[in-house]
Amino acid sequence: MRKADRLFQLVNLIRVRQPVTAAVLAAELGLSVRSIYRYVDDLSVAGIPLYGEAGIGYRLDPGFELPPLSLDAAEAEALQLAVEMLACSGAGHLQPAARSLLHKLQAAMPTRATSPRTARALRAIPVSLPCWQPLHTAIADGRSVQLRYRTLQGASSERTVHPLGLFHWGQHWTLGSWCALRQDYRDFRLDQIEALAEAERLDLPAQVGLDAYLRYQQRAWVLRGH
Repeated sequence: MRKADRLFQLVNLIRVRQPVTAAVLAAELGLSVRSIYRYVDDLSVAGIPLYGEAGIGYRLDPGFELPPLSLDAAEAEALQLAVEMLACSGAGHLQPAARSLLHKLQAAMPTRATSPRTARALRAIPVSLPCWQPLHTAIADGRSVQLRYRTLQGASSERTVHPLGLFHWGQHWTLGSWCALRQDYRDFRLDQIEALAEAERLDLPAQVGLDAYLRYQQRAWVLRGH
């Protein structure tokens, strides 16, 4: 990666996470702390209003703005494909927002930023997930739901669950939840949910929540050898 790109990344990270320490910046960018100090000196010499406090971290002047974003051809293709994937993913109210953003990106991108051949070859296929929006709303409102679910083996069951998060794994959306029947965290593929209804809110154990679910998933992945 060119030094100019590293410096741009560094400024962007500080702007988003300020105040942020050199150690955190080094870990995020895969550099040494000494390299971060050197890059910060370069930015200061270049006139970037960057300030550091011992034990607290770096900040940018509140009035500082980055110049307009410039993307190369590969970055432009990656961004457009990612937005198109969201537009086609069945992600409820985010789909029209993603389509609108995609049109803005396509209008703003210079023609040289994309290859005519790959612009048609890299496509996302639309899917329909009627339960995505109700589940998203239930998560936002802290409500529990009743599911009728069919497993990949064809078995059908009904579960009362407390939705915690919606996750896209490259091919499928899944619901991460607390299951009343199993008294444990369970995942459900959205394309296998046959029916969805509001349920009385579950009385959750004190430790149950999204952060605890993510830690649970991380431990499961380690045990499976991922």
